[in-house]
Parts: sequence; structure tokens; C-alpha cells
Amino acid sequence: MNKTEFISVAGFAVSLLFHMTQTEVCPSSCSCKSLGEMKGLHTDCSSRKLTEVPALPVNTKRLYLQNNSLTSVPPGALDNLRSLEEVKIVDNPWNCDCHILYLKLWLEDVSAPSLANIRCATPAPVRNKPLSQLTGNELGICKRLLPIKCLEFFWRDLILIAGAITTLILVAWALKFSKKLVCQINLSQYDSRG
Repeated sequence: MNKTEFISVAGFAVSLLFHMTQTEVCPSSCSCKSLGEMKGLHTDCSSRKLTEVPALPVNTKRLYLQNNSLTSVPPGALDNLRSLEEVKIVDNPWNCDCHILYLKLWLEDVSAPSLANIRCATPAPVRNKPLSQLTGNELGICKRLLPIKCLEFFWRDLILIAGAITTLILVAWALKFSKKLVCQINLSQYDSRG
């Protein structure tokens, strides 16, 4: 085996090892069972008194997080679960304010039946209401979650768009005016010859 082949094999082995550790590591607070070769994992984190979602294996097909103490899920925490087929996430004391918006939107895309079964525990005005039925008004004032910089970019972009539209209108007007001027010059030259 020459040096190039050795480096190739070593690189493949390292990437395979990295892939396996990334996709098959089960959180200590959960139990994971294989669903057969290349079919993924059944990750059971139910009834563990979890207050936050642990880092989950990316090859999870079935995820059970029911009957814990979860109140919200941080944005992006579940985005790497691309092969997920089943989610059970009921019986948690969900706090249905702006911080629950990520979970609501994620479940709308991934598991509508699971979303239909989630009920809010707090705040009081939405207690026992299904998360799927909450409106933006009921989720509270979500605008405060936007960083100030985002709002600054919004106003900057709005001013830039208004400036671009004004410039286009002025250019169109200038072209129209210049066309009239060219026509008048051509007519005056034609009259002076004739």
C-alpha cells in the first residue's frame, strides 16, 4: 500500500468514525434502540424529568419525549432530525409564549398529529388550549424576541427600497423628457431645412 492509498484509507476511516459518533451517540438521559440495519434509532427520552431537550442522534426515526418537564424547545434543537418518522412529545408543562413558536412551526412541518395533542400549561389565558390552535396574539408580543439590530436592518432596507423606487421614477421621467426634447430638436432641424 503506497502513501496515497494509506492517506485515503485513513481519511475514510476517520470520516466513518466521525459519522458514527455523530449519528449514533445516545444521550445518557435517554435509551436508544436500533430499528435494524440502516433504518435508524428509536430514541426514548420519556418520563425522565427532563427540563431541556438533550442533543439527539441525527438518525433518530422515532422520538419519545413525553411525560417530562419540558416548557419550551430552543430554536434549532430539532433541525438535525431529518429522518424522523414519529414524535411523541405530549404531557409536558409547555409554556406557550413566544419561545414555543419554534416547536409549533417545527411540528407543523414534521408531525401535525403530535402538534394537535400538545396542550399549553402556561400562561393562564391559554392553559389547556391546544398549541396548534394558538394565534400570534395569544403567543404574546413576539417582536421583543427580535434583536434591535434586526429592526434597524428593517428600517434601513425600507429606506433603500424607497430610494430605489424614487430613482426609477426619476429615470423614467428623465427618459420621457429627453425623448420629447430629441423630437423637438429633430423637428426644429427639419423646419430650418425646409
